[in-house]
Amino acid sequence: MPHGTIEHVNITVTDPDRSAQLFASLLGWKERWRGPSKLGGRTIHIGDERNYLAIYTKDSARGDFAKGVPLNHIGVQVDDLAAAEAVVRAQGLEPFNHGSYEPGPESFYFFDWDGIEFEVVCYE
Repeated sequence: MPHGTIEHVNITVTDPDRSAQLFASLLGWKERWRGPSKLGGRTIHIGDERNYLAIYTKDSARGDFAKGVPLNHIGVQVDDLAAAEAVVRAQGLEPFNHGSYEPGPESFYFFDWDGIEFEVVCYE
C-alpha cells in the first residue's frame, strides 16, 4: 500500500502577498516560488521544504465564498498556540472556538480576509 502526505493546498484569495505574510509569520514558512499562473493571474507558494500553500489570485477573485462550499477548513499545526493566536490577532483577524478534542490537540479557528476558515492545532 502506498504512503502519502498532502504536498500542497491551492487557495484563491484577493491579496496573495497579505496571505503569504500571514503564513510566514504564523508558521515560520518561507516563500518557495512566485509567478504567473497557467490559468491567468498569479500564485505564491509559501511553505517549508516538503509542503506548501499555493496562494492564487486573478482579477476576478472575490472574497465572498460561502463557508463549507466546498471546503470546510484547512488545519495547520503549531508548537505554541498562544504565540500563534497573537499572530492571528496582530493581523486583525479574530480567533474563535478555542478548545480541545480527541486525539488531544488544543486548537482555535479563524477566518482569513477572504472567508477561508483555518484551524490551528497544537499537540504539546
